[in-house]
Amino acid sequence: MQKITPFLWFNDQAEAAANFYVSIFKNSKLGSVSRYNGEGAKAAGRPEGSVMVVTFVLDGQEFTALNGGPHFTFSPAISFVVNCTTQEEVDEYWKKLSAGGAEGQCGWLTDKFGLSWQIVPAILVELLKEQDAAKAKRVMHAMLQMKRIDINALKQAAEQQ
Repeated sequence: MQKITPFLWFNDQAEAAANFYVSIFKNSKLGSVSRYNGEGAKAAGRPEGSVMVVTFVLDGQEFTALNGGPHFTFSPAISFVVNCTTQEEVDEYWKKLSAGGAEGQCGWLTDKFGLSWQIVPAILVELLKEQDAAKAKRVMHAMLQMKRIDINALKQAAEQQ
């Protein structure tokens, strides 16, 4: 069992969200689904038999999703980082996760369920840690102009004089 598990509060789309995320990431699967029943359904104001909690695994990371009602919503203050090695990987995750959601700046997006993600190529982190401060500054400036991160544009910015 994993020591720390992200727990996501949805109004009523926990199962749909879990299915969506599992369809995007490799080595992923749905786990258990528990339902509102009896007094619990009444107390929560939920229909009898409707989904309460869904567990799922994304690329080996366990998650739990709750249909808890409209009391809380997601914000960009919490996001999940997807570390990528290639532009193809960046593009694939960007396209799939932003579908029906909103593209943000600097590799951030909000999916159709309101959850924030950062799609980050490993080279961005490397270039921002560059010992040459001017090079790192150019890379940062280039990244600040982007929505989806473009690895070639980052490399070009790093090599400019």
